[in-house]
Amino acid sequence: MSDVVASPQSITVDGEQVTVTTGTTGTDHFAARKDVVALRVGGQLKDLATVLAEGDVVESVTIDSPDGLDILRHSAAHVLAQAVQQVNPDAKLGIGPPITDGFYYDFDVETPFTPEDLKALEKVMTRIVKEGQTFRRRVVTEDEARAELADEPYKLELIGLKGGSTAEAGEGVSVEVGAGELTIYDNVRGAGRETETVVWKDLCRGPHLPSTRLIGNGFGLMRSAAAYWRGSEKNPQLQRVYGTAWPTKDEMRAYLDRLAEAERRDHRRLGTELDLFSFPDEMGSGLAVFHPKGGIVRTEMEDYSRRKHIEAGYSFVNTPHITKEKLYQVSGHLDWYAEGMYPAMHLDEELDDDGTVRKAGQNYYLKPMNCPMHNLIFDARGRSYRELPLRLFEFGTVYRYEKSGVIHGLTRARGFTQDDAHIYCTREQMKSELTNALTFVLDLLKDYGLDDFYLELSTRDPEKSVGTDDAWEEATETLRQVAQESGLALVPDPGGAAFYGPKISVQAKDAIGRTWQMSTIQLDFNLPEKFDLEYTAADGTRQRPVMIHRALFGSIERFFAVLLEHYAGAFPAWLAPVQVVAVPVAEPFNDYLHDVVAQLRAQGIRAEVDVSDDRFGKKIRTASTQKVPFVLIAGGEDAEAGAVSFRYRDGRQDNAVPVAEAVERIVAAVRDRVQV
Repeated sequence: MSDVVASPQSITVDGEQVTVTTGTTGTDHFAARKDVVALRVGGQLKDLATVLAEGDVVESVTIDSPDGLDILRHSAAHVLAQAVQQVNPDAKLGIGPPITDGFYYDFDVETPFTPEDLKALEKVMTRIVKEGQTFRRRVVTEDEARAELADEPYKLELIGLKGGSTAEAGEGVSVEVGAGELTIYDNVRGAGRETETVVWKDLCRGPHLPSTRLIGNGFGLMRSAAAYWRGSEKNPQLQRVYGTAWPTKDEMRAYLDRLAEAERRDHRRLGTELDLFSFPDEMGSGLAVFHPKGGIVRTEMEDYSRRKHIEAGYSFVNTPHITKEKLYQVSGHLDWYAEGMYPAMHLDEELDDDGTVRKAGQNYYLKPMNCPMHNLIFDARGRSYRELPLRLFEFGTVYRYEKSGVIHGLTRARGFTQDDAHIYCTREQMKSELTNALTFVLDLLKDYGLDDFYLELSTRDPEKSVGTDDAWEEATETLRQVAQESGLALVPDPGGAAFYGPKISVQAKDAIGRTWQMSTIQLDFNLPEKFDLEYTAADGTRQRPVMIHRALFGSIERFFAVLLEHYAGAFPAWLAPVQVVAVPVAEPFNDYLHDVVAQLRAQGIRAEVDVSDDRFGKKIRTASTQKVPFVLIAGGEDAEAGAVSFRYRDGRQDNAVPVAEAVERIVAAVRDRVQV
């Protein structure tokens, strides 16, 4: 019998002062709350079974909260690993962290997993879940951990990383070990009974759900793929199994429906179906070519942006695709961004006939950024305060050597065109210029059909930055004020800034609720210093300008992909590559519709007559699959009345519409940028 005498203890739970007795656990306190699956004690996530102590500040963690979902998914990852080793005892364990909307676990197995394997593993996982095994945490010494996990070589490697930087150790390592104590989680069958048995265990920091039963039936295995141990190509290749887990089956079904819709909208598939762009193998990975229809959409996007930039007082510039090494040495990109750049080309070397070097060569680089070149334009002659703010704008193509594993269609390419602007202004002008730039990008994004935004503030990474603390503090605080005054929600992104300055990024939600990073606005005191940029102030002194980096689309290619997926290929009429298709009921009416199309083209409308040999019904279906906004149909009665049948993309149809009215409807829809 214990000699401990229960005594009252004062703790704070979800903001309220409460009294509990000695030895009370989170499980005891929240016994009536089935949605609470873990605790945050003093800011640290803990298992629900944690014993509460005098003075603890406790927050409940519900299964549907962000932390709760991570815990649910990490627990499901453990159940997956248990199932794999139950089916294949020779499988060696890697790492199994939660990720956005799910989890994965890496395994060293003899043969890759098949879809049939995943179905079988789901059944084993279901049995484990229904058993209601308890996740029980144990603190162990390093020697104890090594002894217990002697047959798990990857776990032994992780034990050796304890106390180091888990970020540098590789992806997912932080879920296993950290700077503190080592812990093992046992999966216990029949917990609390005389027959309780540890049926499986894993090295893990936790926390976990109290029981596997709380995983419920809202989980599933999605796919498998090869993955390098700890994310490095220098390490062995393992087999990764991806899964998803949600508090309820209905939530999982909704998620799967969203995935199916996202797949239907995938810009890579739509790009092929609508003949917009392609990625020829002959050119290399991540390098796109735009076909005529895609070229029209892109031109419309760019032309509209150009008009708006002219109205906003921007000056257009152009810079080369390649430059000498020194430019990026001065800017600092070769110090901080070399891994993202294409390798150098060594040129200009001259040799005598005997092979002696008469003139040393030098390195050239494909440009990954436009900003150093814009600095040279600013510095090409003396500048006066009267010229400021100077707003330089360029559709500048840049090249970044993305790793093959992260290339993804137009959204993550190796060659792309930025709508890049750099604003040079005085210290006194910078806040108003930032405000104007933010308003400008938000208004222009709305014109393209996006209207659900929030902002993200990326701040300094002390390990990857240049400049003084004071400069960073001033720049960050100025951006914070501008963001807050916009009225949009502001989310912190600690350490996410570029090496030269903090930034605001506009996050936009698309038609199915996915968030895309769009425009970025960066405040930079450092590159003007590096390039020794100056202007003559009103008092005759030489002053350093402030530099604002601003990309509205991010890149034309990426924004093209976002809009393509947002509209599911059904671009608004002003952007559609073909705005009108005229379909004659029979060949005798071809000439009549050619005349209608000529009237439309005279108004700048992209219209054509389908004179193919296809039957009438097939022509209508083709126009629908190509997502043409307007179809004009004409037969004998239409021709006699000087009219057309007006068919919209959504299937609505107006008959006997006079040609002049039909032309005006279409012109107005394009002019007003309406979605039909």
